[in-house]
Amino acid sequence: MIDTRTAPYAALLLRVALGGLFWAHAALKIFVFTPAGTAGFFTSLGLPPGLAYATMAAEVLGGFALILGLWTRAVAVLLTPILLGAIFTVHGPAGFFFTNANGGWEFPAFWIVALIVQALLGDGAYAASALLTRSGGRQFADAYSR
Repeated sequence: MIDTRTAPYAALLLRVALGGLFWAHAALKIFVFTPAGTAGFFTSLGLPPGLAYATMAAEVLGGFALILGLWTRAVAVLLTPILLGAIFTVHGPAGFFFTNANGGWEFPAFWIVALIVQALLGDGAYAASALLTRSGGRQFADAYSR
């Protein structure tokens, strides 16, 4: 049975943690590896360098949206392919355990599960999308906030 008194706060905690993780990974790519270095790494994997910039933008904007609680369900689903890409290009060949060289696929897979759980839960408490639906009755925000 779901405790309806605490479930919104569980969704909030998960939402903020997921958003923070995406920000941390974006910061690693931007400030440590640099955007050019990240693009070079993507190229070494046989991926177009533009995908590196799109990934960094998605991590920053998606993380921001999750933390604020904007279109949480849609954003959680839309960020999932980034992690699938990480599994199929880098982490999958390294095996299951994340402690393996090049990090295995266990952490990105768990992160995908957490995103799916977030998409199923919705925004949770203190979500900005609730303000949008109250102040203007905006149908789009309402559709993705419950």
